[in-house]
Amino acid sequence: MALSSQAIRELTAELADRLYIQIGGWHLYLGDAALAEPLAIECAARLDQGAAVCARQALEALQVPIGGGSSRLPLARLIPPGQLQDLEDLLEPYSR
Repeated sequence: MALSSQAIRELTAELADRLYIQIGGWHLYLGDAALAEPLAIECAARLDQGAAVCARQALEALQVPIGGGSSRLPLARLIPPGQLQDLEDLLEPYSR
């Protein structure tokens, strides 16, 4: 399923304000971390697999540079477990 550029922008806006990475006790929203759009693009490429599979695969595929870019971690390792369900909920309307 291909999303229009407008739908990707809408998904990006939803991800930016709702999902965050957690480091220690700090929350950094994906919009502030410039990760919302790359995640929306990763998700858009996988929506035909359903919201749950799409969410997990997109989070694993998106590599986040840390330490000034000297290392990378999958986004899946930086978000709290509850955020996975939030991502699945956000993707559900787009995967129909």
